[in-house]
Amino acid sequence: MRRIFLASVLASAAFLGTARAETGDVVMADHDMGPFHKIVTEVDYADAHGGLWNWDVEGWIGGDAERVWLRSEGEVEDGEAEDAELQLLYGWNVHPFWDVLAGVRQDFEPDGETYLAAGVTGLAPYFFETEATGFLSSEGDFSLRLEQSFDLPITQKLIAEPHGELNFFAQDVPDRDVGAGFSDLEVGLQLRYEVTRKFAPYIDLVWERSLGQTASIARANGEDVDDTTLRFGLRVWF
Repeated sequence: MRRIFLASVLASAAFLGTARAETGDVVMADHDMGPFHKIVTEVDYADAHGGLWNWDVEGWIGGDAERVWLRSEGEVEDGEAEDAELQLLYGWNVHPFWDVLAGVRQDFEPDGETYLAAGVTGLAPYFFETEATGFLSSEGDFSLRLEQSFDLPITQKLIAEPHGELNFFAQDVPDRDVGAGFSDLEVGLQLRYEVTRKFAPYIDLVWERSLGQTASIARANGEDVDDTTLRFGLRVWF
């Protein structure tokens, strides 16, 4: 399963690289696809649970009106992949600060599952970076993910970033030990030092908690419903 996931990430990255090469010297007249691109990668480690690695990759290539998006995130705990997903989306700019996205998401861990994905991404009032994405699995299960973050400059190079993620499921998903309703919440405060705009080490204090019926399921399984980790990582933008 890990080999399949890595192959998919590499293939998607190759696709973005090819698209960039094809558009790097040409600006399309209708701005549907241009030479612009942005890929942000975060990888961090926490000395907890036998060692906890997390990654978060988000990138796009395209023009002012339309873009191809790549997203991937996951977690490796004590040498075992706990979560791993990859999204490939197409986006349309519908407002100076907002894009509408549609595409597919593939989960590799904890179970292989394919989803249709649709949502919005952009800058909410007061400069909140916002992503809201709905997912419909091949089994007909619907879920919603909301993410927000906000940059608070302390100096020109030192940036504090509060961030949060909230997940909602429209129904019980027994295979994933998830109950209907709001399932989990993650909030954190990242402090990064931008050596350059595109290279920044960081520390991130993250609190996670299961909610509602999902928390009840976790308690019944003898699991903790909340966890706090201090993570050390690196953000690279290219």
